[in-house]
Amino acid sequence: MSKFGWAYVDCTDVGSSGSGSAGPPASLQFVTQSGGGTTGSAYLTFYTASTYSYYPNTMVLSGNLIVTGTISASHYHIEDIAIIDATGSTYFGDSNDDEHIRTGSIVITPAGDPANYALSASVVDKRVSVRSLSGRYRQITADGTIASDDYIIGASASANQTIYLPSASACGEGAFLVIKDEYSNRGGTRIYISGSVPEGGFTIDGDNYYTLTGSMPAVNLYSDGTNWFVF
Repeated sequence: MSKFGWAYVDCTDVGSSGSGSAGPPASLQFVTQSGGGTTGSAYLTFYTASTYSYYPNTMVLSGNLIVTGTISASHYHIEDIAIIDATGSTYFGDSNDDEHIRTGSIVITPAGDPANYALSASVVDKRVSVRSLSGRYRQITADGTIASDDYIIGASASANQTIYLPSASACGEGAFLVIKDEYSNRGGTRIYISGSVPEGGFTIDGDNYYTLTGSMPAVNLYSDGTNWFVF
């Protein structure tokens, strides 16, 4: 036999502010400013089962939320964004197969100087404007193959030199290449730009080779996704 007596708890009363718990069903409780009791609101609720369009174990806030600390979430979804005001560095993605899609134009500016933009991309006229542009530069000192991510190639061998183009299909439509003879005393030697090997099957203005001769010549190339062309 228990040494404690019986106690009756009336569970039919939802309580009232200042005297106990109150509020509508599923509402989270908070302490009232007066009386020390707890109450709830339909604007802050928690559903343990599927309710309306909510998944189980979902908290719903209808109103504003101010966080002075850190928010950590495995999935973060924002709708109807008006303004995002952030300071410090931000990082997007964690693997090479991530894809970040933005709808609308974008402008990158220095702090406090929005007119002096570094990059502007407009979806209205489909144009990208940059303040200045740098591409990957690589020097090739002997026979060698241009990589698909190369842009400016400096050919610097003193003897005859063969430079193989990358796959036009791998580089894609609209890819650019700049090849410049950097050897100032070439004499009778020359630079062969080849689309034949080791990749194979690519032409330059319809030919397998393009030859640079003379005093420090250069050539600009673009790809149509299948072959290379001089421009």
